[in-house]
Amino acid sequence: MFAVVRTGGKQYRVQKDDVIKVERLPGEPGAAVELDQVLMLDDGKGPTVGSPLVDGAVVSATVLDQTRADKIIVFKKKRRKNYRRTHGHRQYQTVLRITDILAGGAGKGEGENS
Repeated sequence: MFAVVRTGGKQYRVQKDDVIKVERLPGEPGAAVELDQVLMLDDGKGPTVGSPLVDGAVVSATVLDQTRADKIIVFKKKRRKNYRRTHGHRQYQTVLRITDILAGGAGKGEGENS
């Protein structure tokens, strides 16, 4: 079973026990995090695609670490104008381990009589 989740403006394809690095999320190492923006689920029988999200689907994860990414160098230059600027940046990120993927749509259809 896998899912496609959206967090930090990016999409990630995750399975149980995957370790991913995402944009910074609040939480100390060891804390539980729920990613509720699930765009697609596949349970082996066939994919379930949301429009835009799959109703009731949640991906549970555990925070392993709060780190920073590798440094990138931003360099600006205008030729013949003696203009040069160098700037470095390190993005904050969170390392997550996916613990569970819950479809959650099984009980949803019973209460809707519209």
